[in-house]
This record gives sequence, C-alpha cells and structure tokens, in this order.
Amino acid sequence: MTVDPVTLTVIQAGLQQVCDEMDLSFSRAAFSPVIAEANDRSDGIYSATDGALIAQGNAGLPVFVGTMQYSTRTLIQMIKDGMVAPPAPGDIYIVNDPYLGGTHLMDVRFAMPVFRQSKIFCWLSNTGHWPDTGGAVPGGFSASATAVEQEGLRIPPVKLFKQGVLDQEIFSIIKSNIRVAEQRIGDVQAQAAALLVGQDRLALLLDRYGDATVSETIKELNSRARLQMLDALCDIVPGEYPSTAFVDSDGVVNEPLTIALKVTRDDKGLTFDFEGSSPPCQGPMNSVRATTLSSVYLAMRHIFPEVPMNAGAFAPFSVVGIKGTFLDAQYPRPVSGCAAEVSQRIAEAVFAALVPALPDRVTAAPAGTSGNFALGGFDPEKSREYVMYQISGGGYGGNADHDGLANGCSTIGISKAPPIEIMEQAFPVLYHRYALHEDSAGAGEHRGGFGLDYEIELRRGHAKASFVMDHGRFGPKGALGGSDGGVNRVTVVQKGSPYVPAHLSKEQDVPLSSGDRVRVQTPGGGGFGDPLERDPNLVSEDVRLGRYRADIAQDLFGVVIEQATCTPDIIATHALRQKMRATPS
Repeated sequence: MTVDPVTLTVIQAGLQQVCDEMDLSFSRAAFSPVIAEANDRSDGIYSATDGALIAQGNAGLPVFVGTMQYSTRTLIQMIKDGMVAPPAPGDIYIVNDPYLGGTHLMDVRFAMPVFRQSKIFCWLSNTGHWPDTGGAVPGGFSASATAVEQEGLRIPPVKLFKQGVLDQEIFSIIKSNIRVAEQRIGDVQAQAAALLVGQDRLALLLDRYGDATVSETIKELNSRARLQMLDALCDIVPGEYPSTAFVDSDGVVNEPLTIALKVTRDDKGLTFDFEGSSPPCQGPMNSVRATTLSSVYLAMRHIFPEVPMNAGAFAPFSVVGIKGTFLDAQYPRPVSGCAAEVSQRIAEAVFAALVPALPDRVTAAPAGTSGNFALGGFDPEKSREYVMYQISGGGYGGNADHDGLANGCSTIGISKAPPIEIMEQAFPVLYHRYALHEDSAGAGEHRGGFGLDYEIELRRGHAKASFVMDHGRFGPKGALGGSDGGVNRVTVVQKGSPYVPAHLSKEQDVPLSSGDRVRVQTPGGGGFGDPLERDPNLVSEDVRLGRYRADIAQDLFGVVIEQATCTPDIIATHALRQKMRATPS
C-alpha cells in the first residue's frame, strides 16, 4: 500500500494532535502544581510490537522521549515472557522502576493498550512527576541516598486499572508508602483520563482513514525520519569529536564525576562512546541506561528540531561504552538525580563535542540544572502535611545568531516554574525575591542568558528542605572562545545565620523554622564566540539594565562605559581591547 503525500501529512498531524490533547488533558485535570502548572509530564503513542515511538506531544518533556519508548518496550517483553499479566481492554499499567526504562522514582508512567478488533493496535503511555513517592526525604530528592530504597517506593509493572476500574488494593499499597497520599487520587485520575482522551481521539483518526492506512503511514513516517536525520548528519565532516562534562559531586563523595564522550561520524550515522566516564557512584547521581540514551536523543533533537520525532529519527545513533560507568546504573544504585541533572550533563557533552562541527546549529552550554528543591513539613494554619516541589530555570547558551535566553526552562524539558501566586496559596511560603541572576551570563560575542535569583521564606511551622541540583562547582561551558556561565548558588539562612551546603547545591533534611529563608541563584548560560567581538552598545545596554556592573563588563568584554550616560567610550574601548588581545589571560 502506498499512502499519498496529502494523506500522509494529515495523518501525521492527527497523530501529533492525539498526543497534544493528552498532554493538555493531563495538565488541566492534575491536582499537583508540578504537573498542573509546571507541566512536568509527557504523553505518547508507541508501537504494539516493540514499543517504538510513533509520536510524542509537543508540550511533553524531551527527556521522556527515550525513556517512555524503553519502558513500553520492556513492558511488552515482560508480558511476552509471562512476567506481567497480559492486557485486556481498559487495563492501565503503572510502573516507576528506573531499571526497567525509567528515570527517577518520582516520574511515574502509565501505559494502556489500544485494541482494534480484539488486537492491540498500539500503546498509549504517559509520565507524570508525582510530588512524593516516599523515601527518606519529602519529595524524593535524597541528596545522600546510597540505595534506591532510600529514594522511595519502587513499583514494577502492574495493572492499576483493570478493565477501566481502579484496583483499590494496589492503590492502597501506594498510598500507604507516600506522603500527602490523599492528594494523589487527583493526579492518578488525571493521568488515566489523559490516556482515555488519547484512545478516543485515536479511534476517530482510525475510523476515518482505516487501520491499514494509518499503520502504513506510521511505517512510512518512521522511514522518512531516519532518512531525514541521515541527510542532516551530512553537515558533519566524518571524524571524531571528543568532549568532557562534569557533575559537581554525587552528593555523598565530594568529588566531581566525569562524562567522557567521543562522537564518531561515519556513513552509518553517529556513535556516542562514553568509555572512560566515571564508575558507578555512591550517591544519587547515577543514570539508568534509558535516561542516558534519552539524553543523547534529546540533545540531537535540540540540534535538528526539524526532523520529525519518532523512533526512525534515533536509528542513526549508536550509544556505546556506558557499561561499568555511572551512566548505566544497576540495582540498587540510587538515581534521583539522573533525569533532572545527569541527563543535562550528558546533553552538554554532546553539545560540546558537536559545536566545532556544527557551529551554526549548536549552542554553548545552557544552565543545565532543573533546580530541584523540595520542602516538606506541617502547616499549622491548615492542619495538614505538605510537600512542595520547586523547579527553576536558568540561562541558555549563546549561539551563532544571538544571545542565550534568560531564565529559560531546563535542557531536558519545557517545564516552567509554577507561578509564585499558586505556590504561596498552596504552601506556607513567601517569595521575597524573583529576579534575574545578575552577572551570571557567560561572556561572548553572543553572551549566555542570565539565570534566576529567588528567595523563599517559611512563614509558619517547621519544615525540612532538600536540594539535588548541579553546576555549583563548574559553570556551563562557553563555546568557541566564549566564557563559562555563572555557577549555581544555594544559601540557607537559619535564625539569621547563612549556611552553604558542603556539596554546594546538594543537601537533604535541612531544618527550617518560621522566618528561615532559602535563596537559590541558578546558573547562567555559556558565552559563544570571542567576548572582545561583542557590540559595545549591547554591553552598555546590559549595564544600563543592571545585568552587569560596569567594572565587571569592562573586565569581561573590554568595553569602557561612560558613567554619566551609560554609553560606551568607543576610543577607550578600542584601546583596551587591543591591549587585552595583546596580553591574553
């Protein structure tokens, strides 16, 4: 069967629309701000035979692009092997086991088969970040965990809904092992409802064009995406492109972890070789295989966004050399930092390797941390426990065309920080500051974007704060002569005394009392190109807006600012830049 181009395009858009509507339904119905406001979730369609990605929502987190494919594939295989009960119409499986194709325990996946004429046509799957899944600390981000059991409840693939009915016994087990359990029913029902919306919308598409036509379209789209990616890779000169990225520490041992990468371009595509990376670590900064693969995929998705996103687009990529490293975590290694932090270091390693090969496409390193900040305690005014989860943005890296975006979302997703007003209504906190992290952007001809600077006060009661962030020791790398971005800073003020965690941006169970504060200053993006080539007028504009102090701007860009007018002194700037070029640091 041959599908004509118009029908092919219409069905492709229809499959995408199914995923987008699932995303929208999930966020609108969810109770937790991290899903309803921050959109920390994703939905997709997967092959009935091998779980290969067919389509994923545009508003879904890119980091889930590989993990949901991996977990769906694992579920299908476990059903074939008799390890999991076979599905019936209306069944919905739940799983968050990171070693079976996941991320960290808080990312909970649902999977539902779509039946057509008593046969499974495809699988629908989604992932939502639950605010808590138990474990040693509220929110699950245990910075010093040394085993996955300390991070929360690990759920193998089981049927949470059986023929459309919630299994109350399984749900009771889940509720008995997590905090603020009474609120989870809203997220559970929202997650299931999103799949049902997807099933209904997909049925309309199949009824209109026929199962055979849609199946043939999926096959053709997969093949075309593979060819498109191969064509895009022709811009890379064959050869080897090495890079290195670092994780500050694992939260237990205060030493950096190394991601060693060598990207090789040949006629088959790209090979990403991570041999030489650090061995498995004691703390929670290990990455499971599915997350490592997904991190490579999402990095390439950033570089070639025009290639349609399905399994075919990943076919030209081979990931090797991760066995025996902290990028292939095996049970019982802790993994709470893998999805939000290590994944971004992997993506940065890909960017750093390929920026010399694709300078017009690849940016300098972005902020590269999700800013995971969990606060758990008891609100005496509302007489109830709570778990607050705050994510935050940072600066994007500069690129060949323009400066990096300030306070952009993380590399791995489109999640945005929940609105301050929502957080202050839901939790006993008050935001004293929410501004750009001044001076944090890496200098370059095109500078990086600025990070975020926010400060929260606990208004009442007692609580414990936990952080699993990164880039506190090393700022995001600049590219092609650009400077590194500013580092992540976390400061806790307890009874008026400031405290900085030993691991800089990783700590757990920090006690807070009413009036105590937490300040987080997220990284700025790396600069792109020689800072001495930056337009002096752009430098003076940043100084005028308070983004850089005049003396710092002069040191970074060689631009002398006239104090009275806040404009560049062109003659003095030219002389200073000549001097700086003659005596490079």
